[in-house]
Amino acid sequence: EAQAIKNPDSQVARAAYGLEASFRVALSGTPIENRLEELWSLMHFANPGLLGARRQFEEKVARPIMDGQKGAAEALRRRIRPFVLRRLKREVAPELPPRTESVLHVSMDERERSVYDSVMAATRAEVVALLNEGGSVLKALEALLRLRQAACHSALVPGQRAANSSKVQMLVDSLETAVSDGHKALVFSQWTSLLDLIEPHLKAAGIAFDRLDGSTSDRGAVTERFQGENGAPVLLMSLKAGGTGLNLTAADHVFLMDPWWNPAAEAQAADRAHRIGQERPVMVYRLVSQGTVEERILGLQEKKRALFEAALSEAATATAITRDDLLELFA
Repeated sequence: EAQAIKNPDSQVARAAYGLEASFRVALSGTPIENRLEELWSLMHFANPGLLGARRQFEEKVARPIMDGQKGAAEALRRRIRPFVLRRLKREVAPELPPRTESVLHVSMDERERSVYDSVMAATRAEVVALLNEGGSVLKALEALLRLRQAACHSALVPGQRAANSSKVQMLVDSLETAVSDGHKALVFSQWTSLLDLIEPHLKAAGIAFDRLDGSTSDRGAVTERFQGENGAPVLLMSLKAGGTGLNLTAADHVFLMDPWWNPAAEAQAADRAHRIGQERPVMVYRLVSQGTVEERILGLQEKKRALFEAALSEAATATAITRDDLLELFA
Protein backbone atom coordinates (compact mmCIF):
# COMPACT_ATOMS: atom_id res chain seq x y z
CA GLU A 1 0.00 0.00 0.00
CA ALA A 2 1.74 3.10 -1.28
CA GLN A 3 -0.06 5.36 1.20
CA ALA A 4 2.76 4.50 3.61
CA ILE A 5 5.54 5.88 1.42
CA LYS A 6 4.04 9.11 0.05
CA ASN A 7 6.19 11.20 2.40
CA PRO A 8 9.75 10.92 1.05
CA ASP A 9 11.16 12.08 4.39
CA SER A 10 9.58 9.23 6.36
CA GLN A 11 11.66 6.32 7.58
CA VAL A 12 9.36 3.78 5.93
CA ALA A 13 9.75 5.50 2.54
CA ARG A 14 13.53 5.57 2.85
CA ALA A 15 13.55 1.90 3.81
CA ALA A 16 11.35 1.08 0.81
CA TYR A 17 13.68 2.95 -1.56
CA GLY A 18 16.52 0.72 -0.42
CA LEU A 19 14.78 -2.60 -1.07
CA GLU A 20 16.40 -4.75 -3.74
CA ALA A 21 13.86 -6.11 -6.21
CA SER A 22 13.61 -6.93 -9.89
CA PHE A 23 10.00 -5.76 -10.12
CA ARG A 24 8.12 -3.11 -8.12
CA VAL A 25 4.46 -2.10 -7.89
CA ALA A 26 2.94 0.74 -5.86
CA LEU A 27 -0.81 0.59 -5.20
CA SER A 28 -2.78 3.60 -3.95
CA GLY A 29 -6.30 5.00 -4.12
CA THR A 30 -4.95 8.55 -3.75
CA PRO A 31 -1.47 8.75 -5.30
CA ILE A 32 -1.45 12.49 -4.65
CA GLU A 33 -3.24 13.85 -1.61
CA ASN A 34 -1.44 16.99 -0.48
CA ARG A 35 1.36 17.85 -2.88
CA LEU A 36 3.01 16.74 -6.11
CA GLU A 37 6.05 15.58 -4.16
CA GLU A 38 4.00 12.54 -3.14
CA LEU A 39 3.87 11.41 -6.76
CA TRP A 40 7.63 11.83 -6.93
CA SER A 41 8.00 9.60 -3.88
CA LEU A 42 5.91 6.78 -5.37
CA MET A 43 7.77 6.99 -8.65
CA HIS A 44 11.14 7.14 -6.89
CA PHE A 45 10.25 3.79 -5.34
CA ALA A 46 8.63 2.14 -8.38
CA ASN A 47 10.86 3.60 -11.10
CA PRO A 48 13.91 5.35 -9.61
CA GLY A 49 15.21 8.22 -11.70
CA LEU A 50 12.14 8.62 -13.90
CA LEU A 51 11.26 12.01 -12.41
CA GLY A 52 14.81 13.02 -11.58
CA ALA A 53 16.15 14.12 -8.21
CA ARG A 54 13.72 15.50 -5.66
CA ARG A 55 14.91 19.11 -5.87
CA GLN A 56 15.00 18.96 -9.66
CA PHE A 57 11.40 17.68 -9.70
CA GLU A 58 10.30 20.49 -7.39
CA GLU A 59 11.92 23.20 -9.52
CA LYS A 60 11.22 21.90 -13.02
CA VAL A 61 7.91 20.05 -12.61
CA ALA A 62 5.97 20.76 -9.41
CA ARG A 63 6.44 24.52 -9.26
CA PRO A 64 5.58 25.16 -12.94
CA ILE A 65 2.39 23.07 -12.59
CA MET A 66 1.35 24.91 -9.41
CA ASP A 67 2.02 28.22 -11.18
CA GLY A 68 -0.20 27.15 -14.07
CA GLN A 69 2.63 27.18 -16.61
CA LYS A 70 1.35 26.10 -20.01
CA GLY A 71 2.37 22.58 -20.99
CA ALA A 72 3.87 21.69 -17.59
CA ALA A 73 1.15 19.22 -16.58
CA GLU A 74 1.10 17.65 -20.03
CA ALA A 75 4.85 17.09 -19.89
CA LEU A 76 4.49 15.26 -16.57
CA ARG A 77 1.61 13.15 -17.89
CA ARG A 78 3.63 12.12 -20.94
CA ARG A 79 6.56 11.03 -18.80
CA ILE A 80 4.61 8.89 -16.35
CA ARG A 81 1.96 7.58 -18.77
CA PRO A 82 3.73 4.28 -19.62
CA PHE A 83 4.14 3.47 -15.93
CA VAL A 84 0.73 4.37 -14.49
CA LEU A 85 -2.41 2.26 -14.67
CA ARG A 86 -5.36 4.29 -13.42
CA ARG A 87 -8.76 2.76 -12.84
CA LEU A 88 -11.74 4.79 -11.67
CA LYS A 89 -14.30 3.30 -9.32
CA ARG A 90 -16.99 3.41 -11.98
CA GLU A 91 -14.79 1.24 -14.22
CA VAL A 92 -13.98 -1.50 -11.73
CA ALA A 93 -17.26 -1.48 -9.78
CA PRO A 94 -19.99 -0.44 -12.25
CA GLU A 95 -22.55 -2.17 -10.03
CA LEU A 96 -22.11 0.45 -7.30
CA PRO A 97 -25.23 2.56 -6.64
CA PRO A 98 -25.01 6.30 -7.35
CA ARG A 99 -23.37 8.74 -4.95
CA THR A 100 -24.89 12.21 -4.64
CA GLU A 101 -23.08 15.13 -3.02
CA SER A 102 -24.76 18.29 -1.81
CA VAL A 103 -24.06 21.30 0.39
CA LEU A 104 -26.22 22.10 3.41
CA HIS A 105 -25.99 25.87 3.85
CA VAL A 106 -26.10 26.89 7.52
CA SER A 107 -27.23 30.33 8.68
CA MET A 108 -25.39 31.44 11.80
CA ASP A 109 -27.34 33.23 14.52
CA GLU A 110 -26.40 36.73 15.69
CA ARG A 111 -24.15 35.58 18.52
CA GLU A 112 -22.29 33.10 16.33
CA ARG A 113 -21.82 35.76 13.66
CA SER A 114 -20.48 38.17 16.26
CA VAL A 115 -17.91 35.63 17.49
CA TYR A 116 -16.88 34.77 13.93
CA ASP A 117 -16.55 38.43 12.91
CA SER A 118 -14.46 39.12 16.01
CA VAL A 119 -12.05 36.31 15.13
CA MET A 120 -11.85 37.57 11.54
CA ALA A 121 -11.20 41.15 12.64
CA ALA A 122 -8.50 40.07 15.06
CA THR A 123 -6.56 38.04 12.51
CA ARG A 124 -7.23 39.22 8.98
CA ALA A 125 -5.08 42.35 8.73
CA GLU A 126 -2.20 40.73 10.58
CA VAL A 127 -2.21 37.59 8.44
CA VAL A 128 -2.59 39.32 5.07
CA ALA A 129 0.29 41.67 5.94
CA LEU A 130 2.37 38.73 7.10
CA LEU A 131 1.78 36.75 3.89
CA ASN A 132 2.36 39.73 1.61
CA GLU A 133 5.69 40.30 3.33
CA GLY A 134 6.69 36.67 2.87
CA GLY A 135 6.04 35.72 6.48
CA SER A 136 5.08 32.40 8.02
CA VAL A 137 2.37 30.36 6.33
CA LEU A 138 1.99 28.53 9.65
CA LYS A 139 0.79 31.74 11.27
CA ALA A 140 -1.85 32.09 8.58
CA LEU A 141 -2.92 28.47 8.99
CA GLU A 142 -3.33 29.09 12.72
CA ALA A 143 -5.69 31.96 12.03
CA LEU A 144 -7.52 29.94 9.41
CA LEU A 145 -7.99 27.16 11.95
CA ARG A 146 -9.61 29.58 14.41
CA LEU A 147 -11.91 30.93 11.71
CA ARG A 148 -12.96 27.46 10.60
CA GLN A 149 -13.69 26.45 14.17
CA ALA A 150 -15.72 29.62 14.77
CA ALA A 151 -17.78 28.72 11.70
CA CYS A 152 -18.64 25.35 13.28
CA HIS A 153 -19.23 26.09 16.96
CA SER A 154 -18.45 29.16 19.07
CA ALA A 155 -17.36 26.94 21.97
CA LEU A 156 -14.33 25.86 19.90
CA VAL A 157 -12.99 29.42 20.09
CA PRO A 158 -10.78 30.01 23.15
CA GLY A 159 -12.60 32.02 25.82
CA GLN A 160 -16.06 31.43 24.32
CA ARG A 161 -18.92 29.36 25.71
CA ALA A 162 -21.94 28.07 23.81
CA ALA A 163 -24.37 25.24 24.47
CA ASN A 164 -25.14 24.62 20.82
CA SER A 165 -24.43 25.85 17.30
CA SER A 166 -26.55 26.31 14.20
CA LYS A 167 -24.43 23.76 12.37
CA VAL A 168 -24.75 21.10 15.08
CA GLN A 169 -28.50 21.74 15.25
CA MET A 170 -28.82 21.25 11.48
CA LEU A 171 -26.85 18.00 11.80
CA VAL A 172 -29.10 16.67 14.57
CA ASP A 173 -32.25 17.62 12.64
CA SER A 174 -30.90 15.87 9.53
CA LEU A 175 -29.92 12.77 11.50
CA GLU A 176 -33.35 12.56 13.14
CA THR A 177 -34.94 12.49 9.69
CA ALA A 178 -32.43 9.98 8.26
CA VAL A 179 -32.60 7.61 11.23
CA SER A 180 -36.41 7.69 11.36
CA ASP A 181 -36.39 6.62 7.69
CA GLY A 182 -34.18 3.63 8.47
CA HIS A 183 -30.82 5.02 7.31
CA LYS A 184 -27.42 4.80 8.97
CA ALA A 185 -24.99 7.72 8.90
CA LEU A 186 -21.31 8.57 9.27
CA VAL A 187 -20.46 11.96 10.77
CA PHE A 188 -16.94 13.26 10.14
CA SER A 189 -15.00 16.12 11.71
CA GLN A 190 -11.32 16.95 11.81
CA TRP A 191 -11.68 17.91 15.46
CA THR A 192 -12.53 15.45 18.20
CA SER A 193 -13.48 18.51 20.28
CA LEU A 194 -16.37 19.12 17.87
CA LEU A 195 -17.43 15.48 18.15
CA ASP A 196 -17.44 16.00 21.93
CA LEU A 197 -19.85 18.92 21.47
CA ILE A 198 -22.13 16.91 19.16
CA GLU A 199 -22.51 13.94 21.53
CA PRO A 200 -24.82 15.52 24.17
CA HIS A 201 -27.22 16.72 21.48
CA LEU A 202 -27.49 13.24 19.98
CA LYS A 203 -28.21 11.88 23.46
CA ALA A 204 -30.85 14.57 24.04
CA ALA A 205 -32.48 13.68 20.71
CA GLY A 206 -32.47 9.97 21.59
CA ILE A 207 -30.20 9.09 18.66
CA ALA A 208 -27.93 6.13 19.47
CA PHE A 209 -24.34 6.51 18.27
CA ASP A 210 -20.89 5.02 18.43
CA ARG A 211 -17.55 6.76 17.97
CA LEU A 212 -14.25 6.09 16.27
CA ASP A 213 -11.23 8.39 16.57
CA GLY A 214 -7.50 8.24 17.24
CA SER A 215 -8.06 7.12 20.83
CA THR A 216 -10.18 4.10 19.82
CA SER A 217 -8.30 0.99 20.90
CA ASP A 218 -10.36 -1.61 19.02
CA ARG A 219 -11.39 -0.18 15.65
CA GLY A 220 -12.52 -3.62 14.48
CA ALA A 221 -15.05 -4.00 17.28
CA VAL A 222 -16.51 -0.53 16.66
CA THR A 223 -16.90 -1.07 12.92
CA GLU A 224 -18.31 -4.57 13.40
CA ARG A 225 -20.94 -3.22 15.80
CA PHE A 226 -21.89 -0.45 13.38
CA GLN A 227 -22.09 -2.84 10.44
CA GLY A 228 -24.34 -5.18 12.41
CA GLU A 229 -28.10 -5.06 12.09
CA ASN A 230 -28.56 -3.96 15.70
CA GLY A 231 -25.69 -1.45 15.69
CA ALA A 232 -26.21 2.24 16.45
CA PRO A 233 -27.48 4.20 13.41
CA VAL A 234 -24.82 6.93 13.74
CA LEU A 235 -21.03 6.67 13.86
CA LEU A 236 -19.03 9.77 14.84
CA MET A 237 -15.57 9.73 13.31
CA SER A 238 -12.48 11.90 13.15
CA LEU A 239 -11.42 12.52 9.55
CA LYS A 240 -7.94 11.13 10.19
CA ALA A 241 -9.09 7.94 11.93
CA GLY A 242 -11.72 7.23 9.31
CA GLY A 243 -9.71 8.19 6.25
CA THR A 244 -8.41 4.79 5.21
CA GLY A 245 -8.87 1.06 5.65
CA LEU A 246 -12.53 0.95 6.72
CA ASN A 247 -15.54 -0.64 5.09
CA LEU A 248 -18.73 0.92 6.45
CA THR A 249 -21.33 0.04 3.86
CA ALA A 250 -24.09 -0.15 6.50
CA ALA A 251 -24.18 3.65 6.17
CA ASP A 252 -25.73 5.37 3.18
CA HIS A 253 -25.57 8.93 4.58
CA VAL A 254 -22.30 10.82 5.16
CA PHE A 255 -22.08 14.21 6.90
CA LEU A 256 -18.86 16.27 6.63
CA MET A 257 -18.96 18.85 9.43
CA ASP A 258 -16.01 21.02 8.41
CA PRO A 259 -14.81 21.42 4.81
CA TRP A 260 -11.09 20.91 4.19
CA TRP A 261 -9.14 22.42 1.30
CA ASN A 262 -7.81 18.99 0.36
CA PRO A 263 -10.71 17.32 -1.49
CA ALA A 264 -8.92 13.94 -1.53
CA ALA A 265 -9.20 13.67 2.26
CA GLU A 266 -12.95 14.30 2.11
CA ALA A 267 -13.37 11.87 -0.77
CA GLN A 268 -11.61 9.16 1.21
CA ALA A 269 -14.01 9.73 4.10
CA ALA A 270 -17.09 9.48 1.88
CA ASP A 271 -15.63 6.34 0.30
CA ARG A 272 -15.99 4.49 3.62
CA ALA A 273 -19.67 4.09 2.70
CA HIS A 274 -19.50 4.17 -1.11
CA ARG A 275 -17.55 1.01 -1.84
CA ILE A 276 -18.07 -2.56 -2.99
CA GLY A 277 -20.84 -4.10 -0.89
CA GLN A 278 -22.96 -0.96 -0.81
CA GLU A 279 -26.45 -1.64 -2.15
CA ARG A 280 -28.17 1.69 -1.55
CA PRO A 281 -27.53 5.13 -3.09
CA VAL A 282 -25.15 7.15 -0.93
CA MET A 283 -25.84 10.75 0.08
CA VAL A 284 -22.86 12.95 1.04
CA TYR A 285 -23.62 16.25 2.78
CA ARG A 286 -21.16 19.08 3.45
CA LEU A 287 -22.31 21.46 6.18
CA VAL A 288 -21.11 24.96 5.28
CA SER A 289 -21.74 28.13 7.27
CA GLN A 290 -22.83 30.98 5.03
CA GLY A 291 -20.71 34.11 4.79
CA THR A 292 -17.62 32.42 6.24
CA VAL A 293 -14.25 31.15 5.09
CA GLU A 294 -15.88 27.74 4.58
CA GLU A 295 -17.55 28.99 1.39
CA ARG A 296 -14.16 30.07 0.06
CA ILE A 297 -12.71 26.67 0.95
CA LEU A 298 -15.32 25.03 -1.31
CA GLY A 299 -14.05 27.20 -4.16
CA LEU A 300 -10.49 26.27 -3.34
CA GLN A 301 -11.43 22.58 -3.46
CA GLU A 302 -12.53 22.99 -7.06
CA LYS A 303 -9.12 24.43 -7.96
CA LYS A 304 -7.39 21.50 -6.26
CA ARG A 305 -9.55 19.00 -8.12
CA ALA A 306 -8.55 20.63 -11.38
CA LEU A 307 -4.87 20.27 -10.47
CA PHE A 308 -5.50 16.66 -9.44
CA GLU A 309 -6.80 15.87 -12.91
CA ALA A 310 -4.13 17.96 -14.63
CA ALA A 311 -1.33 15.68 -13.47
CA LEU A 312 -2.95 12.26 -13.82
CA SER A 313 -6.03 12.69 -15.98
CA GLU A 314 -4.76 10.28 -18.62
CA ALA A 315 -3.09 7.68 -16.65
CA ALA A 316 -4.45 13.01 -10.12
CA THR A 317 -3.07 16.29 -7.88
CA ALA A 318 -4.45 18.03 -4.84
CA THR A 319 -1.49 20.18 -3.95
CA ALA A 320 -0.85 21.57 -0.50
CA ILE A 321 -2.35 24.94 0.29
CA THR A 322 -0.20 27.78 -1.04
CA ARG A 323 0.47 31.34 0.07
CA ASP A 324 -1.77 32.67 -2.71
CA ASP A 325 -4.55 30.27 -1.68
CA LEU A 326 -4.40 31.62 1.86
CA LEU A 327 -4.51 35.22 0.68
CA GLU A 328 -7.58 34.35 -1.35
CA LEU A 329 -9.30 32.85 1.71
CA PHE A 330 -8.72 36.02 3.71
CA ALA A 331 -9.71 38.36 0.86
